[in-house]
Amino acid sequence: MTDRLYSIAIDGPAGAGKSTIARKAAQNLGFVYVDTGAIYRTLAYGIHTAGVSPESEDLQQVLSRFDVRPFWSEDGVQHMILNGEDVTALIRQPHISDLTSKLSAVAAVRDFLLETQRKIACEHSVIMDGRDIGTVVLPNADVKIFLFASAQVRAKRRYLELQQKGIDQTYEDVLREMEERDYRDSHRAVAPLVPAEDAVMIDTSDLDLNQSIETVVQTIRKKIGL
Repeated sequence: MTDRLYSIAIDGPAGAGKSTIARKAAQNLGFVYVDTGAIYRTLAYGIHTAGVSPESEDLQQVLSRFDVRPFWSEDGVQHMILNGEDVTALIRQPHISDLTSKLSAVAAVRDFLLETQRKIACEHSVIMDGRDIGTVVLPNADVKIFLFASAQVRAKRRYLELQQKGIDQTYEDVLREMEERDYRDSHRAVAPLVPAEDAVMIDTSDLDLNQSIETVVQTIRKKIGL
């Protein structure tokens, strides 16, 4: 491993496996995994707790009250701190997911978090996943990957994940919410979900987790010569 810092951008829709695949790939390559979705979720949790809607005229003022910071435990797991409190276990609830999607379309929110994300990439070799990493956050990333899968496959994955966490939600509701979120993310005026022109497209619909991780790792190695 050289002293050079590398930046890897992994984008894609909800449920495409970005977080798990990016985290495992980072472990394999010795990079820092940055879950930008968790950063946005943390802000959404704070805004929800404050009782403010994404359309509120007070949103900008409320944002100024938040100190959002990620930190990594020794095993590489990303934790999220909001105003000094570890909220990692509180930001994965369905209503926070829905609010996160809505907030991510708000320019003031994206601007608020943009430099936080870029600063991390200036300090570490990173694999960063999200919706607009390769197009907006890290447009000069060394490698850009766009992970995708059918809505039905992604909804099944998310449904099983929620079941394992004891969250009672039907597959039909998960699929409907997935399709609604896909539409919002791809049609929003601010940083819509689209592949970067130079992104490597990887369909995970027919790949298991290990195959997906291996495909991503080999793609990165080939691109940067590791």
